[in-house]
Amino acid sequence: MAIKQQPKQPRGRIIAKVLLGVSGLFLLLNLVLPILLPSGPAGVPYSLFIHQVKSGDVSRVSVGQNQIRYQLKGENGEQGAVFATTPIFDLELPKLLEEKGIEFAATPPPKNNWFSTVINWVVPPLIFVAIWQFFISRGGGGGAQGVLSIGKSKAKVYVEGESEKITFVDVAGVEEAKTELVEIVDFLKTPGRFTEIGARIPKGVLLVGPPGTGKTLLAKAVAGEAGVPFFSISGSEFVEMFVGVGSSRVRDLFDQAKKQAPCIVFIDELDAIGKSRSSGGFYGGNDEREQTLNQLLTEMDGFAAGDATVIVLAATNRPETLDPALLRPGRFDRQVLVDRPDLSGREAILKIHSLKVKLGDDVNLKAIATRTPGFAGADLANLVNEAALLAARNQRQTVAQEDFAEAIERVVAGLEKKSRVLSDTEKKIVAYHEVGHAMVGALMPGSGRVEKISIIPRGMAALGYTLQLPTEDRFLMNEEELRGQIATLLGGRSAEEVIFGSITTGASNDLQRATDLAERMVTSYGMSKVLGPLAYQQGQQAMFLGNGSPNPRRMVSEDTASSIDSEVKEIVEKAHEHALEILKQNRDLLEEISTQLLETEVIEGEKLYSMLSRVQPVDKAAYSVA
Repeated sequence: MAIKQQPKQPRGRIIAKVLLGVSGLFLLLNLVLPILLPSGPAGVPYSLFIHQVKSGDVSRVSVGQNQIRYQLKGENGEQGAVFATTPIFDLELPKLLEEKGIEFAATPPPKNNWFSTVINWVVPPLIFVAIWQFFISRGGGGGAQGVLSIGKSKAKVYVEGESEKITFVDVAGVEEAKTELVEIVDFLKTPGRFTEIGARIPKGVLLVGPPGTGKTLLAKAVAGEAGVPFFSISGSEFVEMFVGVGSSRVRDLFDQAKKQAPCIVFIDELDAIGKSRSSGGFYGGNDEREQTLNQLLTEMDGFAAGDATVIVLAATNRPETLDPALLRPGRFDRQVLVDRPDLSGREAILKIHSLKVKLGDDVNLKAIATRTPGFAGADLANLVNEAALLAARNQRQTVAQEDFAEAIERVVAGLEKKSRVLSDTEKKIVAYHEVGHAMVGALMPGSGRVEKISIIPRGMAALGYTLQLPTEDRFLMNEEELRGQIATLLGGRSAEEVIFGSITTGASNDLQRATDLAERMVTSYGMSKVLGPLAYQQGQQAMFLGNGSPNPRRMVSEDTASSIDSEVKEIVEKAHEHALEILKQNRDLLEEISTQLLETEVIEGEKLYSMLSRVQPVDKAAYSVA
């Protein structure tokens, strides 16, 4: 895509420059001319003037408002020199002059000449007009884009340009969404094929998905494939402090779009203006966001037959907050899910982003895609960039597989903090803690493969970490697997209990995650024999696909709340007992792996797999689901 050529310099700005130049010239002349013109009589102190009057040396005096001029007596009847002084408030001066017989008179007021008239009456208006024109054209587009046009649309217009053109080839990992949008492209290219049989293309298409999955990129690809103008604007750009500005911008945006039809209007972050009017986000009928939303609804409803080639694309990661009027047929007729990519999608995305970097012969993109479940397109782009930065930092000419492995750990766990030095005691506790996680996790059903154990601090607060990556994409988990996850989270704390007979603060995050998971099992997933298949959490997710914080509980009775707490506690305690039994039965192996970890700080690869394969399971009958 390429941005349209910028318009020429606006006429208002040129006028402002001319007026400012003329005004500056007049002011400069007003300052310079008095210096260049011949000077008046020499100035003397007022006291000297009074002394000369009393001595009888003065022949005549001219008294003015701002200056007193006087002439001295000359020799042999000739006229003497003329001097000037600054007057002061002296009521005795006329009497003194009369006593000495000196001729005196008042100076007539000066006559206004054309130059002073111009300075006093023409220059100030010129300055005012010039400043006004300057601020009007401040917006860079002359009068049509300045302060008097606050209601004009701020949408950026992109047109087809081969150098930066984005098509569906540049988008991967969202094949289902691309298939949905191909129909939009076909209609923009050949509308007659649809209209001949009476078909009507959707007026609006809403792209829904988590952040970073490529919704904006998909919209640009649609415009690139269709070869039509593409208006791009964020929802927040409609909203201003003044009521009515947003609705004015909506009107102006659609007016521009209709003039360039067929075209695409893309509104990013639609929830900024499209939140439900019944959710308490609006206060009264004059709220700016509500007026903007009403105007958007009207414009999308007001397309006539000739305007049908204006298609509105919008993107949001919070569809649950949108007003129902936006989602009804006739406005946003179609909702396209842009989800996180699967294994093949991640591999395709990595191939696209890897075209910009030099890859080594040992790089296996499929293996990298396997180790990055849950990564969105933006995460994978960041991963490739991190790997390239690591290769450049290590003075390599190409990006190696080890650079990608380190980049994955950076994204998942954070940067290494080798400057954070642990004492020998703390280091020993961290080693047993992490090995406890790994040993319990190696036996749990549905758990990912333990790839690495490290006691090198990473991120904000992690003193060590166990990297456990799933071997496949999972969308469903059963109760046994969830209980296994809780046991794995409690493996670190259990190892501290087995070896040291005490616990530390290092397990605080593990306990929080385990408790949250157990509570969801009881209140959301209905995995409690006591409470039954009922949901005790609010049904609406805080964020798309459950990416927000846990939902609050519904209003329940005290007995039900007590039962929920009791069930959550029982699940966590059983998982804790299971982890303890595994580590007690395999204590020798726990100490062996921990001793090795203290020596090398990191254990990974085949060496780690062979060690963990020796972990002996315990009788699960006592810890199975009742």
